[in-house]
Amino acid sequence: MASLVSSPFTLPNSKVDQLSSLAQRHLFLHSFLPKKTNYSGSSSKASLRVKCAAIGNGLFTQTTPEVRRIVPDKNQSLPTVKIVYVVLEAQYQSSVSAAVRALNSNKKDAAFEVVGYLVEELRDESIYKTFCKDLEDANIFIGSLIFVEELALKVKAAVEKERDRLDAVLVFPSMPEVMRLNKLGSFSMSQLGQSKSPFFQLFKKKKQSSAGFADSMLKLVRTLPKVLKYLPSDKAQDARLYILSLQFWLGGSPDNLQNFLKMISGSYFPALKGTKMEYSEPVLYLDSGIWHPLAPCMYDDVKEYLNWYGTRRDANEMLKSTNAPVIGLILQRSHIVTGDDGHYVAVIMELEARGAKVIPIFAGGLDFSGPVERFLIDPITKKPFVNAVVSLTGFALVGGPARQDHPRAVEALRRLDVPYIVALPLVFQTTEEWLNSTLGLHPIQVALQVALPELDGGMEPIVFAGRDPKTGKSHALHKRVEQLCTRAIKWAELKRKTKEKKKLAITVFSFPPDKGNVGTAAYLNVFSSIFSVLKDLQRDGYNVEGLPETSEALIEDVIHDKEAQFSSPNLNIAYKMSVREYQSLTPYATALEENWGKPPGNLNSDGENLLVYGKQYGNVFIGVQPTFGYEGDPMRLLFSKSASPHHGFAAYYSFVEKIFKSDAVLHFGTHGSLEFMPGKQVGMSDVCYPDSLIGNIPNVYYYAANNPSEATIAKRRSYANTISYLTPPAENAGLYKGLKQLSELISSYQSLKDTGRGPQIVSSIISTAKQCNLDKDVELPDEGEEIPAKERDLVVGKVYAKIMEIESRLLPCGLHVIGEPPSALEAVATLVNIAALDRPEDGISSLPAILAETAGRNIEEVYRGSDKGILKDVELLRQITEASRGAITSFVERTTNKKGQVVDVADKLSSILGFGINEPWVEYLSNTKFYRADREKLRTLFEFLGECLKLIVADNELGSLKQALEGKYVEPGPWW
Repeated sequence: MASLVSSPFTLPNSKVDQLSSLAQRHLFLHSFLPKKTNYSGSSSKASLRVKCAAIGNGLFTQTTPEVRRIVPDKNQSLPTVKIVYVVLEAQYQSSVSAAVRALNSNKKDAAFEVVGYLVEELRDESIYKTFCKDLEDANIFIGSLIFVEELALKVKAAVEKERDRLDAVLVFPSMPEVMRLNKLGSFSMSQLGQSKSPFFQLFKKKKQSSAGFADSMLKLVRTLPKVLKYLPSDKAQDARLYILSLQFWLGGSPDNLQNFLKMISGSYFPALKGTKMEYSEPVLYLDSGIWHPLAPCMYDDVKEYLNWYGTRRDANEMLKSTNAPVIGLILQRSHIVTGDDGHYVAVIMELEARGAKVIPIFAGGLDFSGPVERFLIDPITKKPFVNAVVSLTGFALVGGPARQDHPRAVEALRRLDVPYIVALPLVFQTTEEWLNSTLGLHPIQVALQVALPELDGGMEPIVFAGRDPKTGKSHALHKRVEQLCTRAIKWAELKRKTKEKKKLAITVFSFPPDKGNVGTAAYLNVFSSIFSVLKDLQRDGYNVEGLPETSEALIEDVIHDKEAQFSSPNLNIAYKMSVREYQSLTPYATALEENWGKPPGNLNSDGENLLVYGKQYGNVFIGVQPTFGYEGDPMRLLFSKSASPHHGFAAYYSFVEKIFKSDAVLHFGTHGSLEFMPGKQVGMSDVCYPDSLIGNIPNVYYYAANNPSEATIAKRRSYANTISYLTPPAENAGLYKGLKQLSELISSYQSLKDTGRGPQIVSSIISTAKQCNLDKDVELPDEGEEIPAKERDLVVGKVYAKIMEIESRLLPCGLHVIGEPPSALEAVATLVNIAALDRPEDGISSLPAILAETAGRNIEEVYRGSDKGILKDVELLRQITEASRGAITSFVERTTNKKGQVVDVADKLSSILGFGINEPWVEYLSNTKFYRADREKLRTLFEFLGECLKLIVADNELGSLKQALEGKYVEPGPWW
């Protein structure tokens, strides 16, 4: 293992009492722990120095800009230049501070005062007031990477007040509102985004993403100063100095920033007019390339880098092996050039100590897709140089914290076709704040650095680096770096290992406990699905020796009883783990004793050993995840912060990882208990139970497509590569008994309301509605009460709307089997929901809106009228709903086989959409009142639905599973 050194940080005494009781009992896996004896009341030390702390209830962003404030000696007679800067992250803090201290130590020309703010700190009103006050007497303002809209507007409001007075305002890539604040002499970006902006014409692009724009800007930054230098006008020279400023800033080193401050102060600070402040040209670094801490230089060619790597004298035998796994790393250039690279060095050293070669690439812009394709894919064979990729930036692959281009990112990652992990350095919190927080990551970081990378197909948001509150520098978190590197290598091994030798642990669930639910999951026929998956894997070359001939025989093998309860003695015992073996394999076993006593305990135990239930077939183990909870109150432990998994639960995962030695685990269906175990919500530490339990095993998880919220929890807390499975077809609930009679009475009323029988029918409707208990949902008049003719329609309309709501409720029918093509009913149910939404950005109208237009109505008005119980609107909405479902059914039926399954969609759709003749939806609607529906709008909508149908029927259930098990990139699901 690599010898890693992280920067120590300081924990004030006032915080010690906030540490959880668990921390004070020293039941942690962190490298360094505070001990009570070190902070007794008699201690003379003002603070406690630790290298890791504990979980608790920490708050967010308690850093202060005062640690970034440098004030020169007041005794100096030199004019003082005051600089205020706002940045997204703290990596510039040490470089800016070093530059200012160096300038002040020279005591020449000017003294420099500086104060810096992290953009997230400006949420705090007291800090924002201090920021505004600092701007009042500032000379220069600098901003960079300000992309959080609400904070960008706060920065804009504060700087705008002082802009005319300030000597210089320099804003580097940020939101347009902030970029427009730029002011350098006659140079301005106030017209940014407008066609009359002459400067912005230089950056004009056609259908180019913001990331591509950033790359174009970087190229321009290199060449433009050379051109502008020879233009005589002041405007050209001011523009040149802005571009040079950007070069200095992107260069990031203390020397570059020192020269940057000299150039701006000497050119624009009034007190220095006539003083010639000498400054050097920017030291330029590669915009993108390959960087290694031990390499003599940055590399612009992967072959040159690999040649250097192959001749390293410090490499161990494992690294010299041609069979060593190769991990690609994606780094942020700003961390490298500012010298804030300790956390990157730690990951590189840890991977190499574990026998993995590394190719660490970086980019200066917001688009990492280009460097990924250029440096990680062989240009000749088009095969990847790497077996897995880990992004240490935390950002989306294309667009960073700005506007993302997920399709472009997915395309680049699809070509690379290896597992893609996105790890996180803490950005908006210090290490102490994160460790003390039960939430984990700051919500803004979750949005920018967890949710957005997930849309690229990123997984495993492991926090690998913290931040020192005083210096702003990143430091490696030992245990987190180990976890990240070990898991990355495990994913890489899936790419290299043969199918025949790979071991897979399939985990089924039993929830609620003791209710005969072994092997159940939401909407899924679990054992039929497992049988289908294993047969497919067997055909593909996996060793599934001894697999029974039927799914029924498989059930019999594993649980011996179709109605088996978890405590049933019939469950097949795959392994008996002695207490001594359990304790040696499970480092956190002692932490479980407070809740569960000494092992083996009463659950999953025979009194002497811990029992692992399941059955092995060749290299596949089908195991039953132990229950978590008590009969009668299964959720009590699941959501208790003080709870822990029991010894049997921990023993199961220790068996899977360390005895069976599984290469991957497949959690089968929605859902188990692992992802809901106590710990931080997102960005877990090594004392969070999901992190401890899953260990180093790559986790693939089948999750129901209709439950993305809990799938996201599984993805983030159990590091799962989630694969969606279809839910069974849903059918309308329909009406029965009294409700059916009520529907018939309403039909009678509609045809006879203008005759003398109207009042009598309404009276019967009210009476029947009350018998059906609808008076609890709909306000009804008393029986026998005389109702004016105008109000009868309203009463009937309200009842009609309610029974329509009941009738149209969708109920799932049957259970889905993994790998089976969807039925027409499944496809129709999904497409009806998709077709109900307008997509104005794509020029697509919803089907209900198109049909409502045919009747001369706006669909939103129809919805509102129906909700109010207006009878004609309720009836029209019923007709629109029926017609929508019918039109989509006619479309889908053209793609079904004799079994009613949707197959060969691509070929059949091309014939349906090819010529516009006999379009099935037009044929269907021609027999309804909506026969005049706009054909062009319908065609546009159904072309879109055709693309959606292709995605619905694509073999992503089995196909994506096999991709994951082969160590390939799994494309994220569609987000319609």
